[in-house]
Amino acid sequence: MADALSIIPAFVLRNLADKLYEKRKNAALEIEGIVKQLAMAGEHDKITAVINLLTTEFTNSPQANQRKGGLIGLAAATVGLTSEAAQHLEQIVPPVLNSFLDQDSRVRYYACEALYNIAKVVRGEFIVYFNEIFDALCKLSADSNADVQSAAHLLDRLVKDIVTESDQFSIEEFIPLLRERMNVLNPYVRQFLVGWITVLDSVPDIDMLGFLPDFLDGLFNMLSDSSHEIRQQADTALSEFLQEIKNSPNVDYGRMAEILVQRAGSPDEFTRLTAITWINEFVKLGGDQLVPYYADILGAILPCISDKEEKIRVVARETNEELRSIRADPAEGFDIGAILSIARRELTSEWEATRIESLHWIATLLARHRAEVISYLNDIFGSLLSALSDPSDEVVLLVLEVHACIAKDAPHFRHLVVFLIHNFRSDHSLLEKRGALIVRRLCVLLDAERVYREFSTILEGEDDLDFASIMVQALNLILLTSSELADLRALLKQSLVNVAGKDLFISLYASWCHSAMATISLCLLAQAYHHASSVIQSLGEEDINVKFLVQLDKLIRLMETPIFAYLRLQLLEPGRYTWLLKALNGLLMLLPQQSAAFNILRTRLKTVPSNAFNTDQLKRISSGNPYSQILQISEDVNKNQDLGNMHNAINFASRLQQFEHMQNQHRMHAKLQQQSRNSTPSTLSQEMQKSEESRRPSPIPDMTRPPSRSSWSSGQFQH
Repeated sequence: MADALSIIPAFVLRNLADKLYEKRKNAALEIEGIVKQLAMAGEHDKITAVINLLTTEFTNSPQANQRKGGLIGLAAATVGLTSEAAQHLEQIVPPVLNSFLDQDSRVRYYACEALYNIAKVVRGEFIVYFNEIFDALCKLSADSNADVQSAAHLLDRLVKDIVTESDQFSIEEFIPLLRERMNVLNPYVRQFLVGWITVLDSVPDIDMLGFLPDFLDGLFNMLSDSSHEIRQQADTALSEFLQEIKNSPNVDYGRMAEILVQRAGSPDEFTRLTAITWINEFVKLGGDQLVPYYADILGAILPCISDKEEKIRVVARETNEELRSIRADPAEGFDIGAILSIARRELTSEWEATRIESLHWIATLLARHRAEVISYLNDIFGSLLSALSDPSDEVVLLVLEVHACIAKDAPHFRHLVVFLIHNFRSDHSLLEKRGALIVRRLCVLLDAERVYREFSTILEGEDDLDFASIMVQALNLILLTSSELADLRALLKQSLVNVAGKDLFISLYASWCHSAMATISLCLLAQAYHHASSVIQSLGEEDINVKFLVQLDKLIRLMETPIFAYLRLQLLEPGRYTWLLKALNGLLMLLPQQSAAFNILRTRLKTVPSNAFNTDQLKRISSGNPYSQILQISEDVNKNQDLGNMHNAINFASRLQQFEHMQNQHRMHAKLQQQSRNSTPSTLSQEMQKSEESRRPSPIPDMTRPPSRSSWSSGQFQH
């Protein structure tokens, strides 16, 4: 210390601490000259003493003016050292950096000025302190004092110039500093950081692209900044990086894909658009690198397909199609289960377009990797069934296509029908609103006969008799009215003369017995008019209720449609189709006279020619021969067919017993429901037990086969 005091005159030290800037400036010039002479003389020990004096007595002083003088003095000493300043930087720079934290804004300002002058002298030698300087500048960029901010900006530009021309700068050491600060919300700091990213990226020898995953999320975070200038700077930086990615052969797509997926769900529209644009490019460029991330990418794309912003929707759809066109293999890390999980999740999206694309993905995976998808069936089947209740018809139709693809295998087909019936049972509104659409579409996709046989087999043993009746009535109405089931109706019309038609009739009859009107409709469709008349005659007064009359009204109106044109034409020959006439008259007698259906049917029957009967036909009717009707119809089908052999005939007597047995179950069920309100628990339990016993099927012999082959099997008669 004594050496330094002897080196620097007292008036210089006094002026260096003066409150007037001019005196401090002049004192600094004196110090610069003294240090320059010492440096020329090679007296570095004395230079060290001078620097120590400036540090301990001035920069560490409690007096602000002395601290200002110390900073100016250190800068002056550095200027005096010129090329030899590097060996004294360890003494000079730390006290200046400490002054950046000074409570006095003017001291912080002079610290910026001092470091600026020091940096100009030492240039590249300065890099060893870069991390500390960067940290200080980052803080000063958000300084509360405008003058300090301006000084920091000047210093920042100089440091950038030094870094860009230096070969000693370490990007590896810098990136952690950058990463730590990227999520700072202060707009001044954000501008400072983006500026550094842009500058360093412009240096050919610095590979910022390789470290992009470390600060990419921070840049995306800035896209939603309230400052337009910051958003623009971040967008410009991102655009430049994306262009570099397109031109670079080596890019770490995986780490960045994770960031983009998160940002694609940002509440900020501009951020979402930028993220989905990047994802779009990644899908095109990434190749095998992105295979493990396909599920995450899909999870980001699907919601964007329904974005309120059209630009985002367009890019998302393009990306979705691009991703779906890539044929990745599970052996390469393509996670089918993860993709299905995303698709299942988005099936519950509030947006129709997203739900539709989710189904397209499931269908695509089924087409390409059927076995793998089937292995995950338990995970997605429930969601697919729930989607059948979707308010969108397009979604429901796509769900059915997926179900149909799954149901190509017999076990899955039965699984589908069982679950459909379960859903219809638990949600009657689904049956009412979607039942026809679902059944008709399945008939197109999976063969109508197969679908109806399966429904019938399951419904025959349905425990919920009320639901069974409703379901059968719905299926019957679809059968009678849908154009998709025209071939099935044509086959049923051949039930009396065709083995395939007979088998179908018997298969449906077993469950159609749950509804009297459905049974009658089936008989009319199959031209089993004698049996239709027998069914009508078997009805008791308790069967003729409001529900029955509503169904009968529907049937009467349906008989006026083109589907039953053949039946109306047969009325032109009442002598040949007398059982049809009797069945229709039976229905007429069941209708209230004041009803519209009564008037429709009576008007139709009045048109029947009255002079078309002959004696033989009347005898045939009065004999009650159940096969006379078969003989009549069959004559027109194949006059050479030997119908004396009744091998292909239907045992209508056993069918009638089957119908009556089922109707008895329904009557008992209705009585139990009526009694349940007034019955004691014990009485109700006994009645239910009796009902269960009465519902157990008993063997009914098939008169057309040897007794040994008549039995119940799989819920339907052998034939």
